[in-house]
Amino acid sequence: MPSIIRNDMENKDMGGKTCNCGHHKVFPILVILFGLAFLLGALNILTWSFVGIAWPILVIIAGASKFCKCC
Repeated sequence: MPSIIRNDMENKDMGGKTCNCGHHKVFPILVILFGLAFLLGALNILTWSFVGIAWPILVIIAGASKFCKCC
């Protein structure tokens, strides 16, 4: 097997280990916050103008958290 493909497969497998970096927990937390912002907006606890500002920020942070240099 070519070394490039083999190295890519080894990186994805990581030898049965999981990456312990904290940024891997950011995406699920942001998904929860995203849903919570819309729920609180629907319940009139948050204003829709705040939700309208908050959700794009959460999406940007979620996208930025996908840049992983450790694995």
